[in-house]
Amino acid sequence: MGEGLVIAAVRDFTNRFLGRGDATITVPSFDGALKPNQKLEAAETLLTCEAPEDLATDGSNLFIADGPRLMRLNGATASQVRSFEQPISALCALPGGGLAVTLRGREVRLYTSPSAEQPSATFTDAAFNAINALALADDNTLIATDGSATSGVDDWARDLLELNRSGRVFKLDPGAKTVTRLAAGLGHAFGACAHGSAMLVSESWRHRLVLVTPGASPKIVLAHLPVYPSRLSKASGGGYWLTAFTARTQLVEFVLREPGYRRRMMAEIDPAYWVAPRLRSGRSFKEPMQGAHIKTMGVIKPWAPPRSYGLVIRLDADGQPLYSLHSRVDGINHGVVAAVELGGDLVLIAKGPGRVLRLPLAGLAEEFRT
Repeated sequence: MGEGLVIAAVRDFTNRFLGRGDATITVPSFDGALKPNQKLEAAETLLTCEAPEDLATDGSNLFIADGPRLMRLNGATASQVRSFEQPISALCALPGGGLAVTLRGREVRLYTSPSAEQPSATFTDAAFNAINALALADDNTLIATDGSATSGVDDWARDLLELNRSGRVFKLDPGAKTVTRLAAGLGHAFGACAHGSAMLVSESWRHRLVLVTPGASPKIVLAHLPVYPSRLSKASGGGYWLTAFTARTQLVEFVLREPGYRRRMMAEIDPAYWVAPRLRSGRSFKEPMQGAHIKTMGVIKPWAPPRSYGLVIRLDADGQPLYSLHSRVDGINHGVVAAVELGGDLVLIAKGPGRVLRLPLAGLAEEFRT
């Protein structure tokens, strides 16, 4: 055991000295199935919200978490179902028309219907801190991803800059009223989806998808992404939709390897202007990334280093990318945190501008094959 720790320490020192491995500041390029386009900019805006966070559907209705409000969208008509005492951080549709709701990342409530007055079950485990996504497992239990044991559900930028790796995955059993921890030590777990008897889980700060199986260590399925992956959902015909709430940059990667700079920045500068990923950008002259590498003659370059970005990736049944839908640096629909299929459309949340978007799926896969 001692020898293994020594080898790991030497490898870590060598990587930092040579700038390789975890110490590299290079970022994979958008290429192949991730080749940039502006498909998300062509999406229809269904609804504008103050604080959209997550989506769920029962197959006919679309439920939207908008701050503390639970909204229902049926066709073109939006209505408020109910309001909670705290902001909603995750939603999940349950069998039989029920709905699971997470409040401020710390409490999960199960309702037999979205308008039911009292929950049928409540989970308030002391370990919960930043539950940001819920998913239904094959045995009808719930899987919850908890981004961080120390940072709140909305304080994810601090979690990244502190290099925290305290994300967890929990299994919630409504029948037995039990909570089981399936995985820990993840780099901001943010999103899950059933994959047979296991779960695909997004690990944002390690830029990858892992397969979490009870009793086993997480297995890497998709690694070295140029983005920070987030929530997952099932796609019709097999496979998944993977959202990415923003893209990586060399500047942020460099800052992550400068502990003294990070400490001073977080202590002395308004969090809105930290050198960190954002869900929207271009609204203030105080932002850290500006100049000719971003704009020329007042026009934003679509290929500029992204402080914010919009992306959804279509994965096959094995979790490998087939194609992707983008809102580039010069676009608006950034900060995509949720995507679900409904009635032949892909419905998404672009949290940056506060929009619920709809994009027809007909012919989309064929278009990217040509």
